[in-house]
Amino acid sequence: MKWFDNIPKIWKRAYLLICVWYLINFAVSTFFEWKLKRPFTYVLWNGFYLWECLCALIILIFLWTHFLFRFRPVIQLIGHAIGIASFFMVMGTLSYYFTDYVDGLVYFENWKEYMVELLNWEALRFYDQYIITVGIYYVIRYFQGLQKEEKEKSELALKNKEMQISLLKSQINPHFLFNTLNSISTLIHSSKDQARRVITQLSDIFRYALDSHTGKMVKLAHEIDFIENYIRIQQVRFGDRLKFQKHIDESCLGLSIPPMILQPLVENAVKYGIGPKEDGGTIDLIVKHLTGEVYFEVRDDGLGIHAKKVMDGSAGGVGMTNTDLRLKNYYGPLASLKVKSAEDGYSVSFSIPILEPTELVITQPENQLI
Repeated sequence: MKWFDNIPKIWKRAYLLICVWYLINFAVSTFFEWKLKRPFTYVLWNGFYLWECLCALIILIFLWTHFLFRFRPVIQLIGHAIGIASFFMVMGTLSYYFTDYVDGLVYFENWKEYMVELLNWEALRFYDQYIITVGIYYVIRYFQGLQKEEKEKSELALKNKEMQISLLKSQINPHFLFNTLNSISTLIHSSKDQARRVITQLSDIFRYALDSHTGKMVKLAHEIDFIENYIRIQQVRFGDRLKFQKHIDESCLGLSIPPMILQPLVENAVKYGIGPKEDGGTIDLIVKHLTGEVYFEVRDDGLGIHAKKVMDGSAGGVGMTNTDLRLKNYYGPLASLKVKSAEDGYSVSFSIPILEPTELVITQPENQLI
């Protein structure tokens, strides 16, 4: 009976409800026939036997409809036309058997006459039985399709969230942590106060990264604080060779963005633009409000086209490639990263739509040097 257990409950319930419904119909019609036309006990038994045959045929109708469901609508219509004709022939013949045949009318002409009489009115009852059963099948399949679609969407959202968490967990480059710990180790001997500040900044970075695992959007102001902590730690390593400037519309600071979306861009500029350059350089973070969107750009005056890489997809796919993927996932393909390289540095930019339009007051951009 394992095959029976594998049948979904909804089909079992649907079959049971159909059989109960027709049991009521047959009981009422048979009772009136017995009471008003033929007051014989066999009439009641014939109605019961015919109902049993109908319940068996309902299973066959479900199986036939399930078979046709895989074909085009035209084929399904032709198949159901054949099904209705076959169902009428079977149920009509069974009705003939339980009435005229048992009364001695056993010849083909008797059967033919009985079936022709059924076509006048009784045929509609048989057609309804077939059509109602098929209709219930399609209704169930329709709602199963909706449930499957919702389930697939939920699974896709869950996988997407898991991917986002995985990307965020990998966002902090292990080399950055290793270099920071080395810097702290050196500072402990030369400046304990500065070492404590770096430890605090490092803890803030990891706290922010852990909080980002919830998948919630963050305010741009918090993201910039995170970037500034990251830059300050890098400046311990690079000293005056690394400078950082912000050009940010203050009205955009309340904008919600995906967490840690800017860090890979800044890290890439440090790693490939400023770090390898002997005299260092400056990284500019630009955020400005445009019509219906906010523009982001990370620009440096480092090695530019002479850099080792521009799009950092190393470390198992972690870096700007993942940032590009996350942006397109949140905002669509138009939000993808745009990279421009030149002799005097390179820039990476993207724009995101303002999903909930608000009154933004444009101010003069802030120009700070860290």
